[in-house]
Amino acid sequence: MLGAGSSQRLGRPKQTLPLGDTTVLGWVVRDAERSSLDRVVVVVPSELAADVPGLGHGRAELVPPAASADGCSASLRAGLAAAGDREPVMLLLGDMPGVGAAVIDAVRAGWEHDLPWAAVSSYEDTLGHPFVFSTAAFSALTSLHGDKAVWKLLERHPERIARVPVPGQRPADVDTEDDYAAVRAAFADEPR
Repeated sequence: MLGAGSSQRLGRPKQTLPLGDTTVLGWVVRDAERSSLDRVVVVVPSELAADVPGLGHGRAELVPPAASADGCSASLRAGLAAAGDREPVMLLLGDMPGVGAAVIDAVRAGWEHDLPWAAVSSYEDTLGHPFVFSTAAFSALTSLHGDKAVWKLLERHPERIARVPVPGQRPADVDTEDDYAAVRAAFADEPR
């Protein structure tokens, strides 16, 4: 799970924004921990991890991002290094609290059905996270640089990507104050 973003568009660390009884990142980590995933690796700077209540008290392993200022790709490389050669690796975003355990489990099952090079969630309105990658894709993933590089990799290899149908609209991620307000409104009454 990638939770080391710099929050440049928002102007403050979105990982630590309050959501329910936790934070945006805490919400996403809880859903990952409730899923059938064998292991949960969260890439997050240690100075931010301390501001997320309960982070590190579940089964999630916290990993600092790579020192490189290479955007999302540096976090991806740190997460892959921590995961080792286990197959598959699922990528989740730490600022997308609408991807619950049921979605995570459905995408995992979809990948396991055909064991493709990679799989992407196919929501009713568009493609989105989570993504799943086989070990055959790891060398391509570790060579990526910059933000949105995973999307560019998927666009270069559409024949190798399975689309896993997921019910509902693609969940919003938190990039702006309006996004944060919408996420808070969407999850205000959801029991945790």
